[in-house]
Amino acid sequence: MSQQTTTTPLTFTVWRHEPELIVPANPTPRELKPLSDIDDQGGLRFHIPVIHIYQSNPKMGNKNPASVIRDALAKALVFYYPFAGRLKEGPGRKLMVDCSGQGALFIEAEADVTLKQFGVELQPPFPCREELLYDVPGSSGILDSPLLLIQVTRLLCGAFILAVRFSHTMCDAFGYVQFLTALSEMAKGASTPSTLPIWQRELLCARDPPRVTCIHHEYGEVADTDGITIPLENMETRSFFFGPTEISAIRRFVPTHLKRCTTFEVLTACLWRCRTIALQPNPDDEMRMMTIVNARLKFNPRIPVGYYGNVFAYPAAMSKARDLCHKPLGHALELVMKAKSEVTEEYLKSVADLMVIKERPNFTTVGSYIVSDVTRSGLLEIDFGWGYAVYAGPDYHVAGFYTRRINHKGESGIVVPIWLPCVAMKRFVKELDIMLARDDNNDHVNHKHVLAHSKL
Repeated sequence: MSQQTTTTPLTFTVWRHEPELIVPANPTPRELKPLSDIDDQGGLRFHIPVIHIYQSNPKMGNKNPASVIRDALAKALVFYYPFAGRLKEGPGRKLMVDCSGQGALFIEAEADVTLKQFGVELQPPFPCREELLYDVPGSSGILDSPLLLIQVTRLLCGAFILAVRFSHTMCDAFGYVQFLTALSEMAKGASTPSTLPIWQRELLCARDPPRVTCIHHEYGEVADTDGITIPLENMETRSFFFGPTEISAIRRFVPTHLKRCTTFEVLTACLWRCRTIALQPNPDDEMRMMTIVNARLKFNPRIPVGYYGNVFAYPAAMSKARDLCHKPLGHALELVMKAKSEVTEEYLKSVADLMVIKERPNFTTVGSYIVSDVTRSGLLEIDFGWGYAVYAGPDYHVAGFYTRRINHKGESGIVVPIWLPCVAMKRFVKELDIMLARDDNNDHVNHKHVLAHSKL
């Protein structure tokens, strides 16, 4: 067992057992399975960490959650056996899964801390995150590396933290929740998942011949002449809670013809605008806001239930920095709504074709901000026998993931982590304060509680 002490304001020690490879409980097919042309694009070739936090449950007695989840993993991998394989790369950078049965990485750990010590509001950034999800040396590559890494850390109070890292080439948020749901069902004694996995990645492979039929600003080639790609030094992460009060405050800025916008759209427009002002780009710089759009329901016939590959696009809304900063919120909001509406079955097929023609480019990072709404993905409802999670969400700063949370007042809202250079963060907070201040009709809202300070 290894021991590590960290030096954040909340300091605790994590004892880890040696990492082990969990293989499928029964023999599985040995085969080579190509990914789709949506799965293996350059922008998805990374591992994404997700944190799930569970309270103690007296009904579970002395059951060890690590043992329960380890055993369930071996059973779930019989059905999801590609997760026990390794990625290989073929001609044209085509990725495929070698279903070798080598297994997924699993770590059991204990920490000398209680859940209460994490504070009233559970949200990123979490203290000691590197210890709650240990990066096993040699495990974070894309090719020939484990596709799943799971760490279960038991806390002194009986609560536990399940941290999962998965290769984004294998699945999106909905596919991930489908797999984790199967894992939780196995943990509670099921012999078969309620939703059987479907591979069928050919559904999202390029046409023959491939033809790009839509405009894809998200993959545009842009030179970073002004240095507007965010530098990675002196970065700060804070989480912001947007409940009914905050959302209605932002909606005051919505023009009449856009009143039918969704909460996601108005919040995204607000964050894009505040973030651009905070970064102080050149007024002529082209800024991009990419919104992850689930396209499962856009297909006819529908993508089959059980398909766990990536089925989304991230269309880019574009605007000059000058316009974002000086025009009313309606300017950004209209662009976000328009970009979202562009995603159709044809749009996704066009992306798949572009991947083949251009050899799987990454998305444009210059002047870009990506957000993804996982509030309806079902992350909180995954139950291993200890009840629903008290927090569940990706812990990844490159994109802004919107997660659902009930705050200490009992309000249901959206938590958004923001990652910015420290000087820009101060400007962002100031700008957001202006958006949330509500002095009309003497109805002043104290909005300061929305700023949840980082523990880092």
